[in-house]
Amino acid sequence: MFKVLAKERLAENIYRTVIEAPKIARKRKAGQFVMLRVDEPGERIPLTISDADPEAGTITIVFQTVGYTTKLLGTLEAGDYVLDVAGPLGHPTHVEKFGTVVSIGGGLGIALGRSITEALYKAGNHVIAIISARNKSLLILEEEMKKICSELMVATDDGSYGFHGFPTQVLQQLIDSGRKIDLVVAVGPVPLMAAVSKLTKPYGIKTIVSLNPIMVDATGMCGACRVTVGGVTRFGCVEGPEFDGHQVDYDELMKRLKTYAEQEKEMDARFVAARSREIQEVKR
Repeated sequence: MFKVLAKERLAENIYRTVIEAPKIARKRKAGQFVMLRVDEPGERIPLTISDADPEAGTITIVFQTVGYTTKLLGTLEAGDYVLDVAGPLGHPTHVEKFGTVVSIGGGLGIALGRSITEALYKAGNHVIAIISARNKSLLILEEEMKKICSELMVATDDGSYGFHGFPTQVLQQLIDSGRKIDLVVAVGPVPLMAAVSKLTKPYGIKTIVSLNPIMVDATGMCGACRVTVGGVTRFGCVEGPEFDGHQVDYDELMKRLKTYAEQEKEMDARFVAARSREIQEVKR
């Protein structure tokens, strides 16, 4: 059992939770993730370790309540317990002094890429962070990101805050201005990572993306997380989650992410019904 020590709402349906997990906190490196199971009958889901405190023995996860398991996780408050947290898993981010690095985080990807941005910044890189969201109310961690990068740029789809447009447009402006960019790291929705990779490829700018395929055991045995990279099948859990963005088959990845769409809808409906029954019982 893993104790929840703190919970914070960052934006609509986005929460930051601090969990007591001393062994994971000591071993974790930037870019790695955990497999979490809320309760005995629950499914296992991968969640990126957004931050860790080895001295306090805690890890921080940031998640969006979009399906049954994340909604169930979102009901937990400080003092509650998560049944299983396994990790750290996956290859950590390769960190060295590249020079000028552009770190792009879209939506929830801002929190997921936070640790990568920090690690690259601490390694002596000039890190330009571009964070984006659909609108200002959904933008997260702006003040925290300012502390772990050299320059911070903000974009919103609707223009309610920062640059009116997409992070790819901001990146294009940087390239057009003549800025020498040695590495781009993108974390966020698959369409965003695909768009960033498509943009940087003609310029020969090395681009790393952190993929989010479906995972079941996260040990490389089930094959659920397979992705095609450079025409070769790779396992996201043990060979990733980070890959060369120019080599990823994004169309296949997006199709595979929809494999259990109907089952996910069914489970979500079950969660809503169960919560409704609980509310009715409390009222009685």
